[in-house]
Amino acid sequence: MKINFGEQIIEKSEPLSVYDAAAEAGIISRAVVAAKVNGKVCALTTLVESDANVELLTFADEDGKHVFRHTASHVLAQAVKRLYPDTKLTIGPAIDNGFYYDVDSDVSITPEVLALLEAEMKKIVKENHRIERFELPRDEAIALMTEKNEPYKVQLIEELPEGEVISFYRQGEFVDLCAGPHLFSTGAVKAFKLTQCTGAYWKGDQNNKMLQRIYGTAFPTKDELKAYLEMVEEAKKRDHNKIGRDLEYFTTVDTIGQGLPILLPKGARTIQNLQRFVEDEEQRRGYLLTKTPFMAKRELYKISGHWDHYLDGMFILGDPHDETKECLALRPMTCPFQYQVFLNKKRSYRDLPMRLGETSTLFRNEDSGEMHGLIRVRQFTLSEGHLILAPEQLEQEFRECLDLAIYMLKAVGLYEDVTYRFSLWDPNNTAKYEGTAEQWDEAQGVMKQILDNIGLEYYVGIDEAAFYGPKLDIQIKNVHGKEDTLITIQIDMLLAKKFGMEYTDRNDKRVTPYIIHRSSIGCYERTLALLLEKYAGALPMWMAPEQIRLMPIGDDQVDYAEGIASDLRRLGMRVTVDARNEKIGYKIRAAQLEKIPFMLVIGEKEAADNAVSVRSRKKGDMGVMSATDFVAFAKQQVDDLVLDN
Repeated sequence: MKINFGEQIIEKSEPLSVYDAAAEAGIISRAVVAAKVNGKVCALTTLVESDANVELLTFADEDGKHVFRHTASHVLAQAVKRLYPDTKLTIGPAIDNGFYYDVDSDVSITPEVLALLEAEMKKIVKENHRIERFELPRDEAIALMTEKNEPYKVQLIEELPEGEVISFYRQGEFVDLCAGPHLFSTGAVKAFKLTQCTGAYWKGDQNNKMLQRIYGTAFPTKDELKAYLEMVEEAKKRDHNKIGRDLEYFTTVDTIGQGLPILLPKGARTIQNLQRFVEDEEQRRGYLLTKTPFMAKRELYKISGHWDHYLDGMFILGDPHDETKECLALRPMTCPFQYQVFLNKKRSYRDLPMRLGETSTLFRNEDSGEMHGLIRVRQFTLSEGHLILAPEQLEQEFRECLDLAIYMLKAVGLYEDVTYRFSLWDPNNTAKYEGTAEQWDEAQGVMKQILDNIGLEYYVGIDEAAFYGPKLDIQIKNVHGKEDTLITIQIDMLLAKKFGMEYTDRNDKRVTPYIIHRSSIGCYERTLALLLEKYAGALPMWMAPEQIRLMPIGDDQVDYAEGIASDLRRLGMRVTVDARNEKIGYKIRAAQLEKIPFMLVIGEKEAADNAVSVRSRKKGDMGVMSATDFVAFAKQQVDDLVLDN
């Protein structure tokens, strides 16, 4: 058989491990942590039994990181069982930036307990246990986990399909149910840190028992771990949940509820600024503004399919199962409402494309464990839009939707931070979707051709589509590395027919239109959160809630300061005057802490000369300008959408 390592090929008459084959080829090193054999990620101990293409993986590869950190989660589980033998184990996957293990224990996992677990993990690493994989038949696997008093593992085994391989991994005295793969030995996990413990429901279902989720991270070297932990500390400082509250952009109140933030004047003003910017730009691009209800009867959602596919994510007013009484739901999206604009009268090809835009307040019943500050909430505002168009208009309108989204990303300074995901359906999970395989193949094929024609670099996400069609998701990560969707553009070939939407074409034939669902800047609350993190609270001047603060040194300069403020406000500037009876140094420090873009200090000389002493948030003292020159300078900063001042 041949084992192909790319540039090197070795031939063997009998099976051997990936590690031994790589060693024979002279290409193994300590940096190698796993391999891909014919595209499947495997441990280095995996036997190669036939001709195979092999790719060696290091920690620099995402799959390599996964194997490394998955092994670290097992080291954690072994430490938990050593120190607290009555603990019941559940699952322990690798995740972005680390790993976790969910445990059911009477012991509260406090910071002190985390320190004890870390110390025990270090012992296990030092013991350098070889990690060995073995398989068992279903009845023997259940018997083993029953003997070890691991009821969650028994449940997982019982839920596996008939014929599924049931594998375990042994390291020293510890055995765990796991699909793997893992490293050679526990000694390879050189640097790790347990970071926190939170609550988590078994299988993410709030009807199940609350477990304790122990988070950690792991790296091949202490230097890499140190650099990561320093980055995490910096991220905490930039977390919008801290900055947004400290700078008084938003707050939350227990009696109002989780995921229902209160936007304070600064936050409300910033979102208003963004909203006006978006709506004005959409109007320039031919969008028609709509304003639709916040709720509708269940019958509307039944037509659209949301009742069947999204009911658990909706807030229901009434009994959803009692067909004899009226039942309403708060809208999780605006599409079926905006369709009524098209359906308001008969349409022809001359009405197309019809571009409908709305600043929509939406409601989604997010799980409590998913909510985070302004990034994931239960009530939010979306720059939502739907384009109703003829099939031949699809590619051009899709391009223009993407162009609008990119324009917005560049305007707010997030363009360099995003990636693009082409989100497809999963043909093995058809219950989640509307339509036939043929319809999905057509929609996805059309969208792929458009994306390829545009030349957009994207990655594919299986089972990430909307239930009615494929979509382009513009993805972004927050300071903690958690990825969310910021903007979507979706192709829909199904819902128009369900709503009876038709237009008369050039041949006087009734035709069903296509629909594009899109957003131009996404959820305003999420966008604000990401902007606060990116700029560490120092928003660019054009979108800042307070752009300029005038600071008269004495009472005699207050009237002069108010006059300049009035001139600036007439130009649409957001300006305040700090007339408090405080020293000027105190006023400057307060303005700097509040991240005000420009501070104008006014003393006797400035007032006498019709001038201002200008301080920039970034550049510091910019010297004295005439009041007229500063007003012109400030207006230019805003008109040019300056992102860095």
